Amino acid sequence: MPRPLGVLAGKRLLGFLSWHLKRKIRHEPKVLRALCADVAAHDPAHTLITGDLTNLALPSEFRAARTWLEEFGPPSMVSVVPGNHDALVRLPDGQGLELWQPWMTGDGEWPSSGGTAFPYVRVRGEVAFVGLSSAVVTPPLWASGKLGAAQAERVRQVLAKLAGKGLFRVLAVHHPPVDGLLNRRKALSDRSLLTEIVSTAGAELIVHGHCHYAAFSALAGPHGSVPAIGTPSASECFLRKKRRARWHLFRVTRLSDGWKLTLTVRGLDKDGDFERIGGWSMTLPAGAHGDTGRRDGLVTAASLEREGGRDAEEPLARPEL
Repeated sequence: MPRPLGVLAGKRLLGFLSWHLKRKIRHEPKVLRALCADVAAHDPAHTLITGDLTNLALPSEFRAARTWLEEFGPPSMVSVVPGNHDALVRLPDGQGLELWQPWMTGDGEWPSSGGTAFPYVRVRGEVAFVGLSSAVVTPPLWASGKLGAAQAERVRQVLAKLAGKGLFRVLAVHHPPVDGLLNRRKALSDRSLLTEIVSTAGAELIVHGHCHYAAFSALAGPHGSVPAIGTPSASECFLRKKRRARWHLFRVTRLSDGWKLTLTVRGLDKDGDFERIGGWSMTLPAGAHGDTGRRDGLVTAASLEREGGRDAEEPLARPEL
């Protein structure tokens, strides 16, 4: 459907050209449908979506994404954080992220203050999901993110309170909070804030998007390193294996002295279906058991075991940049 020229002014025009010249051939609706069907078949207790539900941040895209979310799952079972494409331009109130508010608000004893306030907290059993927003309007040709000092301070307070309750804390953010994955133009500009917060307040898992490739990194926490795991786009059919659509199925089990985190990687196969392509099993320390000192490097922080699978030898390794 043709877009009015006025709608495609400025940064939207660059996004429109990028879509038609490059991204359009890499993303297919049928791939997203197949991924959603595979997720539904595994019936996860909760699902995290880490942003970029729109391409040009058009009001019509936000409405379409709202319809898609309603079909994908109820707000009680699905949580969303926004991506940089969802903040491509500023929109009038009620035409943008507010439409997704039911999937982006805290509940129980953690209600959001209204609107699209971040971070939000949702507790499901022994797992606490903390949704952050790194989505900000940036200049043309930039896709960077920012948390801001106010949100970062709220994150610190939330993580500390959740640690006191002995919960498994999952941080969800669009931009990866670690160094070296992306250049300055695309990175989280104030990631040092989150790095410092995690180093003192701790977390058990960080999930992110944005890279468009499978990424496995870590941040130093007070009781060991915190895994930070990113997935490619949910609709990408790109020929490079580590950029094809994937989703991650996590299982959290409490142990006497910590947690066991099991990850199953589900990826697009040559026939357009999704299959198990590998996984990891990690033993993580319990943050509430006192400070054992900072440790750098994932191997020193967790017992890490690869599980079998077609791509198990390197299911989440970072490709060349």
